[in-house]
Amino acid sequence: MTIRVIIVDDQAMVRAGFAALLSAQADIDVVGEAPDGRQGVQVSRTVHPDVVLMDVRMPEMDGLTAAREILSPPPGVVHRPRVLMLTTFDIDDYVYEALRAGASGFLLKDAPPADLIAAVRVVASGEALLAPSVTRRLIADFVQQRPAPRKDPSLRLNGLTPRETEVLELIARGMSNQEIAGHLVLAEQTVKTHIGRVLAKLDLRDRAQAVIFAYEAGLVRPGDSG
Repeated sequence: MTIRVIIVDDQAMVRAGFAALLSAQADIDVVGEAPDGRQGVQVSRTVHPDVVLMDVRMPEMDGLTAAREILSPPPGVVHRPRVLMLTTFDIDDYVYEALRAGASGFLLKDAPPADLIAAVRVVASGEALLAPSVTRRLIADFVQQRPAPRKDPSLRLNGLTPRETEVLELIARGMSNQEIAGHLVLAEQTVKTHIGRVLAKLDLRDRAQAVIFAYEAGLVRPGDSG
């Protein structure tokens, strides 16, 4: 199945470069682009992409606001694509809020071409792009700086079995399914089943939100690592 992508970035050269790279892939089709967040929302609702590549800093409407609008659409709008935020180290402050808004992860704008292609495929498949250790450190920092002003999420952990709680903790520590399977001496398919149950019970969209939830619930403390 072809992955439909739109690119939202205020730099024409960046849009052109990403479009050329992705369009050269047999399984990816660039179906639109926009120079700012406001137009990005409009394009998304018009062409119904599978993945939105969203820059963080843009005029008119920034990428974070646009991501919120795309992922929490008004009544009557049913299409919700995956959003992959494009960022640089000097604007990491936005990453945590983007993940809490429902983005499926982020990619550094100077990442190698192969990483961009892989990221689009990973996000389109329903996974979250949270493997790099730098992501774990960033999320830990953000949680430490901004405790969530909402009801205590730790109460919702009571609905998980001890094994599911353990799997959630290892997800938050940045482990892959294969690493979790090795750590717990389980089959990888069993780990996938546990993860599916964790997401369903906690009403979480994907692995990215699971990581955020685990930090906010106090299951993993800032600074912890796998």
